[in-house]
Amino acid sequence: MGQPFRGGNRIEPLRNGREIFPPMLQAIEEAERSIEFLTYVYWTGEIAERFATALAEAAGRGVQVRVLLDGFGAKPMPEACLDQLRDGGVEVRWFRPLKLAKLWRLDNRTHRKVLVVDGRIGFTGGVGIAQEWEGDARDTSEWRDNHFRLQGPAVDALRAAFVGNWCDAGGALDPRLDFPEAETPGESEILPLRATGGPGWSDIATVVRVLVQEAQQRLWLSSPYFLPDAQIREGLCAAARRGVDVQVMVPGHYGDMRLAGMAYVSECECLVEAGVKVWLYQRTMLHIKQLLVDDTLSLLGSANINQRSLSKDDEMAMCVIDPTLQSRLARDFEDDRGHCEAFDLERWRRRSWLRRLVEAIVKRFRPQL
Repeated sequence: MGQPFRGGNRIEPLRNGREIFPPMLQAIEEAERSIEFLTYVYWTGEIAERFATALAEAAGRGVQVRVLLDGFGAKPMPEACLDQLRDGGVEVRWFRPLKLAKLWRLDNRTHRKVLVVDGRIGFTGGVGIAQEWEGDARDTSEWRDNHFRLQGPAVDALRAAFVGNWCDAGGALDPRLDFPEAETPGESEILPLRATGGPGWSDIATVVRVLVQEAQQRLWLSSPYFLPDAQIREGLCAAARRGVDVQVMVPGHYGDMRLAGMAYVSECECLVEAGVKVWLYQRTMLHIKQLLVDDTLSLLGSANINQRSLSKDDEMAMCVIDPTLQSRLARDFEDDRGHCEAFDLERWRRRSWLRRLVEAIVKRFRPQL
């Protein structure tokens, strides 16, 4: 990775769309010089229209606004929103659009979610721009997710993630681009992790393996798409056997990808046998991506614990040393656990032969899930 933790950051956790979207829109509305916005998901709904309006209005008052959309994940974005952005003066680019002539690139996406305003305020995490993330996870139409507002030296890493993908998409490196002298408004120490798809382990995959191996008291993991490789799976089992409190939370009945759900639930048998507590979230779709380690360290961002995030897609994550943040996220995990059912190992072993057959078929597509 080649870089140390950097102190002086302020990181604010934002829970669900009710807390996430207002500060993001406020930052866009108050922008004075530049906005860099990168997202994998830009779908439909009122929030999609509000973001398009805010970004176009910012460009209209002279702010340099650049928007980068993944060519697969943001494909459902309404044409009206795109027209509004372009007509308003926003520079819009697509990351690896779907073209048969470049079929070999279709499998490697940018899954990052990054917003940087004036080079000083950043947002990252798991949220997409779509109606599914609106509200407060009160019912099945409102997804449960976390996002984070950043100030301090770590914001530069978010900009670097944007610039890397922007250049990959054919965008020019603007000579006016400047990195303001970093402020130090907080005490959080952050190690940014900008993973890119390719052979071998990504930085995020390496960090996950190390954290699982070195944890002493607690490993509380949340992932909407949970398909760990053999080393991570065995590491979680080994941690539970040596007395670490290992808990894994994944979507239950309302997972948005049923086939992927069959695959990741099948991972739970060996974990539970080793002493890992597995929770199935039953209130709505769980989209949180985080790993809480012992009492001080959190791994946060856009990456799932699956092969796509750990080896194929570009991701943005942060290792954060901040006991106060860790305490807040742990309380939220305990609150979410109140909406879960424990994985029932005996019931799982009594599942039908048809279910077993489907699982066997789905496992063949594991690298794509």
